[in-house]
Amino acid sequence: MAETVWSTDTGEAVYRSRDPVRNLRLRVHLQRITSSNFLHYQPAAELGKDLIDLATFRPQPTASGHRPEEDEEEEIVIGWQEKLFSQFEVDLYQNETACQSPLDYQYRQEILKLENSGGKKNRRIFTYTDSDRYTNLEEHCQRMTTAASEVPSFLVERMANVRRRRQDRRGMEGSILKSRIVTWEPSEEFVRNNHVINTPLQTMHIMADLGPYKKLGYKKYEHVLCTLKVDSNGVITVKPDFTGLKGPYRIETEGEKQELWKYTIDNVSPHAQPEEEERERRVFKDLYGRHKEYLSSLVGTDFEMTVPGALRLFVNGEVVSAQGYEYDNLYVHFFVELPTAHWSSPAFQQLSGVTQTCTTKSLGMDKVAHFSYPFTFEAFFLHEDESSDALPEWPVLYCEVLSLDFWQRYRVEGYGAVVLPATPGPSWNRAPFGKGCGVCWTVWKGSASRVPFTMC
Repeated sequence: MAETVWSTDTGEAVYRSRDPVRNLRLRVHLQRITSSNFLHYQPAAELGKDLIDLATFRPQPTASGHRPEEDEEEEIVIGWQEKLFSQFEVDLYQNETACQSPLDYQYRQEILKLENSGGKKNRRIFTYTDSDRYTNLEEHCQRMTTAASEVPSFLVERMANVRRRRQDRRGMEGSILKSRIVTWEPSEEFVRNNHVINTPLQTMHIMADLGPYKKLGYKKYEHVLCTLKVDSNGVITVKPDFTGLKGPYRIETEGEKQELWKYTIDNVSPHAQPEEEERERRVFKDLYGRHKEYLSSLVGTDFEMTVPGALRLFVNGEVVSAQGYEYDNLYVHFFVELPTAHWSSPAFQQLSGVTQTCTTKSLGMDKVAHFSYPFTFEAFFLHEDESSDALPEWPVLYCEVLSLDFWQRYRVEGYGAVVLPATPGPSWNRAPFGKGCGVCWTVWKGSASRVPFTMC
């Protein structure tokens, strides 16, 4: 006989879904492997027509203790965070003295209702939800590696109490400004809760009681079939992955009488109806529209947009200093000349300026006059052709350095001109005027955006 094809990949798989996790449905099929149903795994060509199925010789279940069919195989559909009680929990919570928490009393009431309505629908397959003690204990005792002799590190010991669980949401935290940005004396609990990114997470375990026939309800026979974790971002982690086209997973029990079990996990979540998908699209469209209106309200109506097909130039400059001139009491007269073709500026715009008169200070062998005089202007270029050849001329800045003597006479110390930079981006260049004068400016240009660059 050929060997059975089992799925040995028990690693976790990660999925992402925008649908509510409450719509998740899993079908779990559990079956004990016997000599009779083992033949069902063999190819039909190997069985042959002349072979007799071993199921013919299998003894029929009687009252003497043979396993019934329903005890060897079970299939059940489980929803997200759906609680299915094990036989151990049924026996435990029927005793009222064993109930310690409000959740225990709630489970007791549900079990009593199940007993009055004919018993629970599951036999071996059950679940542990996010609220059960098993989930908390599993997170606290989980190993970091697969080594049998694992020794917890310092980080593992310090992080043992950090629980990635769904936190209580406080409605006022997002609406008021926190008064303390820095916590100068953090407590141990504060450090423990803020040391790592605490993603809200919910966990669910699908379990199986693989105890012998008529001996269900013992903790030592419980085995984990599947673990599901869902965070607030819609990320679903499944370990092991859905069976799909792969072979079933296997579990071999330990003890005096070893048994072999196989199980499969399939995603049977219902598909959304066309009406629901259309409704969802409308909801998202409305949501995005409202968000767009909200962003528009933040920008307001005072934000001035550039005319389509126009280039708008913003210049913020500063006359920094002048050095190397012979006389004292210097000042700078400057103006911007716009090309006559296709260039214009607002009527209120002043394209010239005069700095204050500044006495010089000795800096080494030179005398320096520090002006630090800011200026600003804007201009428009209107042209239908948006190619690079459509800018034949560019604005020019003219500067003239003058001095004032004791007799109130004005002298021209130097003059010069420089073309404003036409390419956005940082660019530094010192342009001498006469013996030496530096002008620094920042320019914004663009039709849809304002790109700054500096030149000096």
